Order: sequence, then C-alpha cells, then structure tokens
Amino acid sequence: MPVPARLAPLLAEYDFACERLLHRLTGPTMDSGDGEQVEVPPLTDAELLWEPVPGSWSVRRHADGPGVGATVLVGAGEWGRDGGRPHPWPPPVTTIAWRINHLTTILAGRADHTDGTHSLTDDSDEPQPTATGAIAGLAAATAAWRATLLRADDAALDTVGYSTYPDGSDAEDVFLDIVWWVNQEVVHHGAEIALLRDLHLRLA
Repeated sequence: MPVPARLAPLLAEYDFACERLLHRLTGPTMDSGDGEQVEVPPLTDAELLWEPVPGSWSVRRHADGPGVGATVLVGAGEWGRDGGRPHPWPPPVTTIAWRINHLTTILAGRADHTDGTHSLTDDSDEPQPTATGAIAGLAAATAAWRATLLRADDAALDTVGYSTYPDGSDAEDVFLDIVWWVNQEVVHHGAEIALLRDLHLRLA
C-alpha cells in the first residue's frame, strides 16, 4: 500500500529520529549533523542506570521499592519504572533507563492498540535494567510502530480513536495528530538521552 502523502514527511522524520537515537546508543559512530562521522561508545549498564542528580526517577527492582517522589514501580517482572500521579513538582530528572523505557512503552503500546491485540499496558511491560535489553526493546518498539504507520491509509489518518492506546489523548484525536505527537516524543526524549550521555562522559 502506498504511503499517504500527508504521512510521508512524518514517516521520514520518524525514521531519521529513530536512526539517530539508536546510533547514539549503540555506536560505533553517528552523523554529527553535518555529515561528519563521530565516535560513539556503546551504552553501558552503569550509564543506563546513572542518576545525574539525587532523587532521579529510574528503573528499579520491585523489591527495593519506588524512588524519591514516586509512589509506584510500573511494570511486570523483577524491575519497574518509577511513576505515580500526581507527579511531583518540579518534575523529577529521569535516567536514561527511565527515558528509554518510557519511549518503548509509548511505541509498543500504541502499535498494539492500533492494529495489534489491544492488550499491552505499562503494567504488563517488563522494564530492562541492562543496556542490551533496553536497546533491544526500544529497537523492537520503533519497528512495531513503523509497521503500524505503513498500514495506515488516508481514512485511518482522519479517524478519531483509530488508536485505542489508553495512556494518551488517542480517543479524542485523529490518528494523524497521534502520529505527529509520537514523533515529537522520539525527538525530544532522544535529545534528552543524548544530553545525558554527554554529561555522563564528563561527570560520572
């Protein structure tokens, strides 16, 4: 099925943002933005869980309980992601692990609630405490959402509630607006992750 004209630039933006983010995490090099390839060391487990300030929200063992200001650890299995509402003010600084898992659940969840089983939730997700596991989960989620986009036609783009993802405005917005929103999630969280990598290199 051909990509609708309205979707094509958003799909290109999504592909570019995902490629940059994954290369920023895995290396060995990435485009600096002007065509120059710069060296990028692969993300380590210690860097994944590095807390840049005291009280950072992260991914933790359920047995250890939530971090400062969090009221719950979200997720199944041994590990969960700090969360809870209402969020504290000012918003907590979050680790690379937290940000990767947040992106992973957004992408995988929306893919599933658009043309999948409509069953995935944050509570059923299993946050990964290793760099290898976290990156693999993110890569799979980015691919799942891309596959969902490729199945959307013009009618789908104009449909309110085409995605039934429960943790967003999907029930009230046309699908094209959701596509735009997911792109900005990848762009802005990807930039935050890149900055944390720069800080870890110099401060940890």
